[in-house]
Amino acid sequence: MRFIARRLGFYVIAGWFALTLNFLIPRALPGNAVESMMAKYPNLPPSAIAVLDKDFGVTCHAHLVDGLRQLSCSNGGQGSLLQQYFVYLGHMLHLNFGLSVDFYPTTVASTLHTTLPWTLGLVGTATILSFIIGTGLGILAGWRRGGRFDQAMPGFSFLQAMPYFFLAELLLLLLANTWHLFPASGGSTLGTTAGFNWPFINSVLDHSVLPAFTIIITSMAGWMLQMRNVMITTIGEDYVLAAQAKGLSTRRIMFTYAARNAILPNIAGFALAIGFVVAGAIVMEIVFSYPGVGYQVLAAVTSDDIPTMQGIFLAISFAVLLACLLADVVYVIADPRTRTRAAY
Repeated sequence: MRFIARRLGFYVIAGWFALTLNFLIPRALPGNAVESMMAKYPNLPPSAIAVLDKDFGVTCHAHLVDGLRQLSCSNGGQGSLLQQYFVYLGHMLHLNFGLSVDFYPTTVASTLHTTLPWTLGLVGTATILSFIIGTGLGILAGWRRGGRFDQAMPGFSFLQAMPYFFLAELLLLLLANTWHLFPASGGSTLGTTAGFNWPFINSVLDHSVLPAFTIIITSMAGWMLQMRNVMITTIGEDYVLAAQAKGLSTRRIMFTYAARNAILPNIAGFALAIGFVVAGAIVMEIVFSYPGVGYQVLAAVTSDDIPTMQGIFLAISFAVLLACLLADVVYVIADPRTRTRAAY
């Protein structure tokens, strides 16, 4: 428990640092949400500017330069920087990330609420499946070192090096555009009513096959190769040799003694992968026009939607911190040595 308490304190500090960085970066950059709105709608009257000023929390003034109206804004709104910081922290505690520029007057929280389920459902499931499949195959390849399957491992290195977009484009060309086996883009068929009904569920599953296959194939090989290499090192340890000398079953030695210790490095990598699930596989979502967080990031960057970018940044940051904390808990449970070191 002392080890977990120390790690929890570290993650609290890291979370505060992410919040503070998220507060300072937009104020150090040129431009703001109101200027982005004015770029989209250049003929808004002064009364509309005043409404945007209030909604986005900035102070803007319109003035004429050579007969053309220009807008000058000061980031952060009213009050000193410290006062703005405490107001910002209060908003974050209430999950108030502001309004989206792209979908004004929709809030950023509502936008994330719409896109997160798509990303968590697809990327999360695909990441878990690739970890389970890759780790399991890596255990078998490492245990049967020199066998036929182990000799085929260099071929999986090609899959690990294959970029998301290359495989995604290949699948689109063959399975979607040429053979028309799966939809080419989107998250569901237009016209289907979202909800727990079979037409919508079937449509979502149909649209998720190619993106999920892309993630599983390109990431599975990494888990497999890492697990195989650590497994080979672990089976040479004294405690594994002692278990074999005792006459324990091969299955028990492989999973209880060797794999349990060899999987520890993979747990750390898996925790980070789960944390970054919130960000989505950005390239994959762009290629398939999948309505997840990754695709939303592209839209926010393209339209200078600063509030949405801030909200996504915080969501990714805290997801990674939470995943790392869960990995520490799993480490304590799986590795008794961690508990022993924490006692001193």
